[in-house]
Amino acid sequence: MSQHRAAGDRVTPGNAARKPGAGRHSAKHRVARRNTPSSTQIVGLTAALAAAAGAVGFSASTLASPTQANSAVNLAALSLNSGQQLSGITTARIQARQLATRDSSRVQLADTTTKKQSAAAQLAKARAAKLTATQALTAKRASALAVAKAKAELAEKTARESATRCQIMVTGYHITATFGQGGSRWAHNHTGLDFAAPIGTRIGAVMKGVVIFADWAGPYGRQVQVRHEDGTVTWYNHMSKFSVSVGETVYAGDQVGAVGMTGNTTGPHLHFEVHPDGGAAVDPDPWLRNHCGLNPYTAG
Repeated sequence: MSQHRAAGDRVTPGNAARKPGAGRHSAKHRVARRNTPSSTQIVGLTAALAAAAGAVGFSASTLASPTQANSAVNLAALSLNSGQQLSGITTARIQARQLATRDSSRVQLADTTTKKQSAAAQLAKARAAKLTATQALTAKRASALAVAKAKAELAEKTARESATRCQIMVTGYHITATFGQGGSRWAHNHTGLDFAAPIGTRIGAVMKGVVIFADWAGPYGRQVQVRHEDGTVTWYNHMSKFSVSVGETVYAGDQVGAVGMTGNTTGPHLHFEVHPDGGAAVDPDPWLRNHCGLNPYTAG
């Protein structure tokens, strides 16, 4: 056995030349086999990268070498990164577009709100102006109505006061004789104002007063005398009857008697006299005008 190993280990010149090289060649092949991917590994890597490599136009059949496989991997990764970058850019653009849309909507909404607020303000201003004009017109009408009402009340009060203060003695008359007029019918100039009217025509007191005389008075016939608050005494003559008695209080218009022809007379009439403070007679015409606001020529 020693001999065999010796014989086997014997080195010939030819063997001495081949042996070292052969050993190095075998080592290189072993290293190459360890560093070179097998076909199964290449196919697996190809299948793993097929989806990524498809984006840049590669297929599993084109991966002929590890260098190409590595290039495909790098290109696929770059493609994925580019896709992610593009996706990020697209997302940013979408977000920017959405933000611009929101900003535009906000601006439009603000413009719409401003326009609506302006329109509402103008409408409120117009309504306020209309309300002010209506209130002014209402106040003007109320003022005019108040003035008219005050005038009407004053006129009514004046008429009432005139009615309560003074009233013409008879109605449906005409003047037949005036104060101071001369004639054969009187012993002296006429001392009163004659109101001719039918017999029985109602005779009223000219103002409020107290009856101080109601009797026959010679040429004056049936006579009533009334003293008024200012001391003036009025006489009512030639009456056909009396309607009051002495001491009775009468008011303007209260009946004191009726038209007649008693005493010195030629026809039915009221002979009316005015005696301030119970003194001498004065012209009844200006007295009626000044004290009562009555015009004896138009009042009846």
